[in-house]
Amino acid sequence: MSAHSRNKGKRGEREAAQALRDLGYEAKRGVQHAGGPDSPDVISDFPFHVEVKRVERLQLWSAYQQALKDATAAGRPPCVLHRASRQPWLITMSLEDFHNHKGQNKNTDT
Repeated sequence: MSAHSRNKGKRGEREAAQALRDLGYEAKRGVQHAGGPDSPDVISDFPFHVEVKRVERLQLWSAYQQALKDATAAGRPPCVLHRASRQPWLITMSLEDFHNHKGQNKNTDT
């Protein structure tokens, strides 16, 4: 992986953590180099294990499988937060996980 790709990934993790904070969650970038390759991209009280992808062409199933594998160890359902340049953040998760967690919204007025 090139230095440019690693730096883009780090920026994406910081951006994703900020996006979660903007929604009222506590969130910070994980520290993969200190915790090992299966450390989370974002450490948060968000009720899902977050895999962050900041790429122009997302390999969605590969990203989701990585999130699923890492989420098993974390004990949280997986999701992929992803975005391309100049595009909004999107989230991908299973419909079942969405249904099971839809009531755990940080904003109680919705």
